[in-house]
Amino acid sequence: MRELVKLLVPGVARHFNHLRAACGNRFCHNTQLMRSIPGSRPGVSVGQVWFCCIDCFVVASYMTLERMCGPKVMEMPRNPRLSLGLFLLSKGLLTAEQLRTATAKSHCLEEDIEVTLTKQGLVSEKQLAAARSAQWGYPMLAPGFIGQMVEIDIPRTILSACKVAPLHYSATARRIVLGFARRVEHSLIELIEEMTQCRVEPCIITHTDFDEQMERFSIPPGYEEVVVDDPGPPEKMARTVGRTAVQVAARTASFAQWRNFVLVRVSGKRGKVDVVFHLTRNADVESRQQFGIFTESIAV
Repeated sequence: MRELVKLLVPGVARHFNHLRAACGNRFCHNTQLMRSIPGSRPGVSVGQVWFCCIDCFVVASYMTLERMCGPKVMEMPRNPRLSLGLFLLSKGLLTAEQLRTATAKSHCLEEDIEVTLTKQGLVSEKQLAAARSAQWGYPMLAPGFIGQMVEIDIPRTILSACKVAPLHYSATARRIVLGFARRVEHSLIELIEEMTQCRVEPCIITHTDFDEQMERFSIPPGYEEVVVDDPGPPEKMARTVGRTAVQVAARTASFAQWRNFVLVRVSGKRGKVDVVFHLTRNADVESRQQFGIFTESIAV
């Protein structure tokens, strides 16, 4: 082939060695000329680095996943200055004795103080939502928002784990309204903004509102969520990502981690897939310690 090019187009011969692909895999031997052949495998861009084929992309995926599955840096969760109990006490919704009793019982049962207060009938769901609104400085859900259909490509697994429901989505305005039924997870907001490239506006909802709105939540055509409860080592996870990349004819991908979940979003000519790896081995420990988010974006 090289000799044929030299004979037919002598001026091209001196540039032949520079046709090598700028592939991020330094062991790759594919060339720019081979990439131009119809039917050749598509490439995937990873940030500023381009990978000429799915195999090279899998190598990059393995390195990223290995880093994410290793030791993690714990971020301290952002806690409100005023506790829920003290707010209810200051508003006259609880007496000091009721608060002490409920706090002791919640510690004994190892349950959230909100659950204890609701079980004992001391406060209503709307009163708790108002208290969380004052705690976090975000508004309560306006009447009329619950029950609206919302179609958006966010993994249901992640939303359910945080008790947050999508209330509104505008693709043109690049805006998402999320309702939090528990604490406002700023790390989750950062994750969703990174995934969707949309501005996220949080508000506070009740647990009943959350359950009802999740029934109205749907995914768009061409989108799929795949949950892997037993992901295995990073090598196996990378092979799973590689199969997904082949399935959608991948062009872009993004990697993110939130608590005990590793999320890989792969988009291509045949759709978009979110592969959610559930790192069950560390799930209980990470849930208790409230790990923050570490994300690494990979996109064209």
